[in-house]
Amino acid sequence: MDNDDFVPTWTEARELVQAVEDAFNAADLTAIADGFTEDAIARFADFPEMHGRSEIMQFLTARFARTQGYKLTKKLQVLTGNRLANSWDASWTDARTAKPMLGRGTEIWILRGRRIAVWDATFNVWEKGGPPTTPVV
Repeated sequence: MDNDDFVPTWTEARELVQAVEDAFNAADLTAIADGFTEDAIARFADFPEMHGRSEIMQFLTARFARTQGYKLTKKLQVLTGNRLANSWDASWTDARTAKPMLGRGTEIWILRGRRIAVWDATFNVWEKGGPPTTPVV
């Protein structure tokens, strides 16, 4: 069911977040692509805004090439109507540097049907065991 009027319950939203977590952990690009509307918009951290499933998947395909052994956990935090927020933690090995990395972020999704129409994401990344990388001075 991809009804545009779909407004998820808490359980359905949690299941959707889990399905996205599972697809990312499996690096299942087909399932990930199917999770976006054709005309989706993505604002991911400091990257330029992306328009359309194709552009988003070009970005994610390149990102997966850089993140070996990607492990992700997501937690639904807020649900209001067709808008939800989740937080996530991830670990991987950087394909270029071979360094173990960690990441943490938050996402806001606006759903159309059971797909993401707008993806707003913050993303912090640092080397495992390394100092914080967010500038404070």
